[in-house]
Amino acid sequence: MKKTVILVAAALGALAAVYLVIDIGFAAIAAAIVSFGWTGFAVVCTLVIVQFALLSAAWCVLVPNCTLKSWPTFFWGRAVRDSAGDILPLTQLAGFVFGARAIALRGVPTTDAYASTIVDVTAEMLAQILFVIVGGIILFYSLGLHALHSRLLVSLFFGCLLAALGAVGFIILQNRGHEFAEGLAARLHPKMGAHADAFARSIRAIYAAPRRVIASVAIHFIAWLGIAFVGWVAVRLIGAHVSYGSFVAIESALSAIRSAAVIVPSAIGVQEATYAMLMPLFHVCPEIGVALSLIRRSCSVAIGVPVLLTWQGLEGRQALAVRARRAAEN
Repeated sequence: MKKTVILVAAALGALAAVYLVIDIGFAAIAAAIVSFGWTGFAVVCTLVIVQFALLSAAWCVLVPNCTLKSWPTFFWGRAVRDSAGDILPLTQLAGFVFGARAIALRGVPTTDAYASTIVDVTAEMLAQILFVIVGGIILFYSLGLHALHSRLLVSLFFGCLLAALGAVGFIILQNRGHEFAEGLAARLHPKMGAHADAFARSIRAIYAAPRRVIASVAIHFIAWLGIAFVGWVAVRLIGAHVSYGSFVAIESALSAIRSAAVIVPSAIGVQEATYAMLMPLFHVCPEIGVALSLIRRSCSVAIGVPVLLTWQGLEGRQALAVRARRAAEN
């Protein structure tokens, strides 16, 4: 049933994206993409890789024994997590599992891999709330409270409030809910349910060092600002003129809407429609917004496909090694 819902959501999102392209005009969108050029594409892909560096640092800092030498492992895991979430027709939870599995393959204890993933997702959510608040303030001062703008601001406010309450509840459950930890562990990995105690201890050990969690939230907030910077650079390369602050507002609203539409794989259709709706508020043509979305998706594919293929190669090698070891034991 769940798979059916995800497939239906993906199909509806794809149809919405196609309709949007037809409605705005394929020629106008194509012209914007052509003006962007291969050099612009290379610049954006490079900035996305820098984003991975920031995001992986936010993850690595949570693990007590993480050092500069082990940081590449988390860089790899974050690349796998985001590539799976951006490319594969799966929910974000699957991307979290794949990222944790990726660092476990490179030597991080399984319980630490999954526990740190949960806390990292929580830290990223807290940073996102701050990012949306900053974006909402910019929206307020840039656009004022008028018609669509006021409804958007009210939606962002209540969305932040609910997200903050949810984040606090999630943290409490992580620290005190054994049954919650057991169920979450089993959902993340079938074999983790039997190690729920170790999983819960790993989570508590991370929260026992609040400075690490605060550092992770801070780095994630910088990374959210970095996402806005990537979009701003891309739009400037296309030829549009918009301030960086305006793009923080656009990206903050997009992040909130994407979170609400979490069931739609890769937010297909949702991302394109949001850009097309928000860009005109800052005097940028909607076709540039759709072009930006398609460029970012193309960049995700260009980076993500090699990452996922390499990860699958490592998974295959691991499976063959386990099979050979079992054969030798028998």
